[in-house]
Amino acid sequence: MQWLVELLLGNVLPRVATIALFVGVGVGLANLAVAFGVVEYIAVLSRPLTGPANLPDEVGTAILATATSPTAGYGMLAEYRESGLIDDAATLVAITINTFFGFLQHILTFYVPVLIPILGVEVGLTYVGARAGISLAITLVGLLAGAVLLSTDNVDPSAQSAIDADDGDAESAGEKVRTAVDRTASKLRTIVPRLAVVYATVAVLTARFDITALFSGVEPVTSLLGLPPASAGVIAVFAIDTTSGAAAIAPQLGAPFTTQEAVATMLIGGVVSFAFSTFKRSIPFQYGIWGPEFGTKVILVNTALKIVFISVTVALLVV
Repeated sequence: MQWLVELLLGNVLPRVATIALFVGVGVGLANLAVAFGVVEYIAVLSRPLTGPANLPDEVGTAILATATSPTAGYGMLAEYRESGLIDDAATLVAITINTFFGFLQHILTFYVPVLIPILGVEVGLTYVGARAGISLAITLVGLLAGAVLLSTDNVDPSAQSAIDADDGDAESAGEKVRTAVDRTASKLRTIVPRLAVVYATVAVLTARFDITALFSGVEPVTSLLGLPPASAGVIAVFAIDTTSGAAAIAPQLGAPFTTQEAVATMLIGGVVSFAFSTFKRSIPFQYGIWGPEFGTKVILVNTALKIVFISVTVALLVV
């Protein structure tokens, strides 16, 4: 049982605590933004996104927050959905629009300081550019989906108005802060236990069972695309860990991999890794935030869009 204690205390607890912190920050900021009327000012910046997609101004705060912390952005959206401001369809559209802004955060935290130095400027920038194009395309799909599929039926401004009315215009700044803190704590009491249970379950399963076999048999795909034989091994490593995959392909750049072949290989590794990352990260996080039913919808939409646009990008690279 020692391994289980070490796993829970050394892996699960820090991860759940970190996510809970950022979700708390996101939900707290959402409540404070509403209480102090900050939404009205942020709306000026976000309305070009929320307006065409038929989303309320409040959602713009979550979209912009995603550029600094995707977890906080998700927390804000969860609060707006919970309050009834937006329904499930509007929430899915907002999550889709969030994609590019979540990518922007990774540029500064991972791509520039880690990946580009490993891959070199040419391959690194080409890969980051491809990922940026994929993320932007998904965001544009979200905007189009909102414009076509959403209407006033998917948004209930009175839900937020009712919350504002409950607060009362006469509340002092201190009272508004305390109300926001109370609401945030209530939300965390719902999310954190669910998050801990799912993360613990997934951590135990991945620790006890070898799931790398899921990534075997990629050779037919790489052969079909005309990629070098070494790409199969790179994809297997990349599917488990992006940094390790980049380090594995870096010595092979130029021969046997051209820039386009290297980027295509890494993108395929990203597709193959969805089986691993969905089980290990997406399911615990999304189920913790939204619950199993809606969390499954979020995972399916996110994964489907990524696979479609990554596949298109790979096709363009190898043609």
